[in-house]
Amino acid sequence: MKKFLSAFLALTMTAAMLAGCGSSNQPSSSAQSGDEDTQLSGSVSTDGSTSMEDVIGVLSEQFKADTGVSVSYNPTGSGAGIEAVANGTCDIGLASRDLKDEEKAKGLTKTTVALDGIAIIVNSENTVTDLSIEQIADIYTGKISDWSGVGGEAGAIARIIRESGSGTRDGFESITGTKDACLSDQELSSTGAVIEAVRSTPGAIGYASLSAVKGQEGITVLTVGGVAPSEETVQDGSYAIQRPLVFVTRSDKALSDAAQAFFDFATSTDANDLITKAGAVPVAE
Repeated sequence: MKKFLSAFLALTMTAAMLAGCGSSNQPSSSAQSGDEDTQLSGSVSTDGSTSMEDVIGVLSEQFKADTGVSVSYNPTGSGAGIEAVANGTCDIGLASRDLKDEEKAKGLTKTTVALDGIAIIVNSENTVTDLSIEQIADIYTGKISDWSGVGGEAGAIARIIRESGSGTRDGFESITGTKDACLSDQELSSTGAVIEAVRSTPGAIGYASLSAVKGQEGITVLTVGGVAPSEETVQDGSYAIQRPLVFVTRSDKALSDAAQAFFDFATSTDANDLITKAGAVPVAE
């Protein structure tokens, strides 16, 4: 991170010195700019995916430790975060899905920061440990409504889903082929709420970011087609239910120096260990 920051500041100072050369009347007071006191200032605002809380948390903490610049995080969901960057109310939007064509048409662009598995979770009292994608789709579309239909003990299935606009929901429905066809017993607005609902409801099934379910008690993370979600199985593609975690920015407006520095850090190899620590899979090479 320090090597990355030094390079960023060196470029900033070089640009300032070149700009000063354009005026022959003024002595280049910034020519003393070899000074090492040049620092980033201001703050960076992010808004969007609740699934990116842990990733943004560790990146922000390290960035502030190294630069003194704070990064705020507003967990509103992917759709709201994308809208926030489109209308200029945040620096960087956060989404746990790809951009739609109509969003790209607004002049938005996405950069993948990491990959994340979408874990299928059930209450820990459930005897079911594995489902196929077809079985998951049949559960969420109502073809299967009792756990005995997938080898479990008899009991009604309570389907927990995320709200419209959620990147987790979009990824789940796209991969399972259930878009606009999911039934729900509860529709919730955050990853944490889904986990809590499954934990407190014996017959429940839900889906949540892999990074959020690690170490959680009261739930069981299912294997899908015999493959458990993990950093390795997401990275090699063998775990099928996965999606990108992305930064969304405007292509027609440059980021502030502070926001650009945070963006560059988060998408560099310097951030890989932190992203892994947060439970996601880094993509920078």
